[in-house]
Amino acid sequence: MKASKEQTTKYEVRAKILKALAHPSRLMMVEELAEGEKCVCELREMVDADMSTVSKHLSVLKNAGLVEHEKRGLQVYYRLKVPCITSFFGCIEAVIEEEARECDAALS
Repeated sequence: MKASKEQTTKYEVRAKILKALAHPSRLMMVEELAEGEKCVCELREMVDADMSTVSKHLSVLKNAGLVEHEKRGLQVYYRLKVPCITSFFGCIEAVIEEEARECDAALS
């Protein structure tokens, strides 16, 4: 059975979100933002990258609907729009642990 246009759009949007998360620096930023809003300068320091690289990563996260920002004076602060996104990380960790168990069992 062929997927409807609505279903196809849903999967395309999901893929866009997953693609936005598919970079170690962006994953670190999302995890850091789960603890509360952060200034761009704090995120730059955390991922140890130049400002243009950090801005590009934040733009990808923003375009995927994961973060929002607020300018205060000369500083820009980011926060997660939907903090529950980090619950997905627990699922990823479960996959990693299961793969490690299977690998250990195969070596035994």
